[in-house]
Amino acid sequence: MSYPKLLIINPGSTSTKIGVYEDEKEVFVETLRHSSEEIAKYNSIFDQKSFRKEVIMNILRENNFDVTTLDAIVGRGGMLKPMAGGTYEVNDELHNDLKIGVQGQHASNLGGILANEIAKEVGDAKAFIVDPVVVDEL
Repeated sequence: MSYPKLLIINPGSTSTKIGVYEDEKEVFVETLRHSSEEIAKYNSIFDQKSFRKEVIMNILRENNFDVTTLDAIVGRGGMLKPMAGGTYEVNDELHNDLKIGVQGQHASNLGGILANEIAKEVGDAKAFIVDPVVVDEL
């Protein structure tokens, strides 16, 4: 059985964590730290998108990773309308809700946005979010 090749993106307030997995095995994981000075340059979370994407793409290049081989890019789910836990494909509505911060602004909102943007550039890859931070199933 063949498993997909995945790029996982987890944006936080002062870091962006990424991982690449192939056939259920970790290829590499990196935590990219961002100084308060770097983050302070941006007026909003969404304004950080290009900066964080560039950092992600640089790490992939440094690891000689060919993004065109990805099957899916998965972003940390952000501040969305309440929903059940699970995996959701990023569509235009979900992307827009993350962008406008329908439930608030948080760095995790960039997860699905970055996944979607990178997936569109890769070609055949799909973009997903998993278990958005709004999940409450206690």
